[in-house]
Amino acid sequence: MGEIVLIRHGQANSAARDEASYDRLSALGHRQAAWLGAHMAEAGERYDRVLMGALRRHRETAEGLGALGPAPEVDPRLDELDYFNLGKALRDMRGVPLPAREEEFAAHLSRLLAAWRDAEIMGQETFSDFEMRVTDVLHEAAEPGRRVLCVTSGGVIAMMVRALLGLDTEGLARIMLPIFNSSVHRLLVTDHGTILAGFNAVPHLDRPDRAHARTHY
Repeated sequence: MGEIVLIRHGQANSAARDEASYDRLSALGHRQAAWLGAHMAEAGERYDRVLMGALRRHRETAEGLGALGPAPEVDPRLDELDYFNLGKALRDMRGVPLPAREEEFAAHLSRLLAAWRDAEIMGQETFSDFEMRVTDVLHEAAEPGRRVLCVTSGGVIAMMVRALLGLDTEGLARIMLPIFNSSVHRLLVTDHGTILAGFNAVPHLDRPDRAHARTHY
C-alpha cells in the first residue's frame, strides 16, 4: 500500500487583491509551516518523493517543513486555480465583485466555479484543463508501496477529493471552503484504487495556545 500526503501552504497574504501580491507567506504562514514540519519530524514522517507547486508560497511552505525526504521536485500541476483572474472575469461579466469579507467568500466561490465549469468565464486555463492536470499528478503520485508528499493549494486538494469521491461542482466548492492553511490530507493507494483516508487535519495546531493559528485565508 502507498500513501499520498497533501499539504496546503501556510497562510499567504490574505489582504491581496491579485495573485502576485497574494503569493507569499505571512509571518503566521511561516510559523504554521515550521510547526507542521516539527510535528511531522517528531512523528517520524519520511517520504520517498516530495513534490511541490511552482508558486512562492509552495516553496516557502516546503522550506518551513524541513527535510522529510529527498529534495522537493517542482511540479506546476500542483499550482492553484487562477482565482483572481477568474474573479475579475466574473465581475466584468455579471457585476459580481470580489468578496470583501470572509463570510462573502462561500457564495462567491460557488458562483465562480459554476461559471468557470460552464465556460462562461476564463482565466489562464479552462476548468477541464485544471481538472486534467490535477488528476494527472494524482495518478502519477499514486505509487504502490511508496509515500509521496505534495505541497500544494486548497483548490488542487479539493479537486483531488472531488475526483476520488465523484463530487459535483457545488460539492467541489463546499469541500474547498473549510480547508485550513498548513492542513494535512491523506490518500491511501490500494490495490483497488486511491481512497481518501484523512481530510483537513491540523495536529500541529491542536494546542490551545495555537488556536488562533487555525486559518482559512
